[in-house]
Amino acid sequence: MRFTESGGHKKISLPEMNKRINELLEQSIKSDGVINLFSDIKEEFSLFDPKFLEEISKMKEKNLAVELLKKLIAEQISIYRHTNVVRSEKFSEMIQEAMNRYLNGMLTNEQVIEELLNLAKQIAAAQKEGEDLGLNAEEAAFYDALTRPQAVKDFYENDELIAITKELTETLRKNKTIDWQKKETARAKMRMLIKKLLKKHKYPPEGVEDAVQTVMTQCELWTDNIMEA
Repeated sequence: MRFTESGGHKKISLPEMNKRINELLEQSIKSDGVINLFSDIKEEFSLFDPKFLEEISKMKEKNLAVELLKKLIAEQISIYRHTNVVRSEKFSEMIQEAMNRYLNGMLTNEQVIEELLNLAKQIAAAQKEGEDLGLNAEEAAFYDALTRPQAVKDFYENDELIAITKELTETLRKNKTIDWQKKETARAKMRMLIKKLLKKHKYPPEGVEDAVQTVMTQCELWTDNIMEA
């Protein structure tokens, strides 16, 4: 409003105004999280807080709402990129598709906010699903990899899948080595242990042999992440 007022201030162009607004947004949305932009909310924003998501849906500043949601979802996907190969790929594709349609003018501000809110709820639901199964985040990543094909879920009882998940996690914990990401022989040994474990449980079912590759990718991601920690 100050920029557009007449009087002592020189009226600025719309591009310049947008440039300055973007600079303000960049100052407000930090790389380590979104700071509090609402004066009546003291807590940090959380993608898993239904109250926060409701506040976002009611914001009058729709462009800011899009930026906040996009930022928080991107941060969660970034975490998954180092911990959970299945969720990383799934949610990356979903947000990319939504933002592409938005940038191409196929979605209004209100529509893309609705899609991002639904995506945020799906991410929260995925996290809760692991907790409901009695799995920590580490185990949930292996469970997601094991159960990526629907045929796997149809073939095994869920208790069997949870048992495989826990045994797989424990096997990796017991056999991790500092040389794993440096020496191919160590990698080969790890792959052999995983294949032996899966074969014992007759995994995967016939017709979904490529499921093993997803499990291997998750195991390598887990081990690389452990070594970098």
